[in-house]
Amino acid sequence: MTALRKDAMDLLEKMPEDKLYYIVQIMQGVSGLYGAEDQLARDKAFEELEGIRRKVPELDCDKELENYREEKYGVANIS
Repeated sequence: MTALRKDAMDLLEKMPEDKLYYIVQIMQGVSGLYGAEDQLARDKAFEELEGIRRKVPELDCDKELENYREEKYGVANIS
């Protein structure tokens, strides 16, 4: 354990329990600063996905449903 970490632990040990809530909030906020690398990795992955995305031609949903019913049930139009 580094000296700085030991000093931090000593200060936490001396702190009243009701004040620890605020320290935890501050520490969670600071953890977002060094979690920026994770965000960069997520952004890069998203860009890769965007790069392989393809356009899908317009679908006629009614026609697709009719084809599905024909394949599955042998009946295209249920009325």
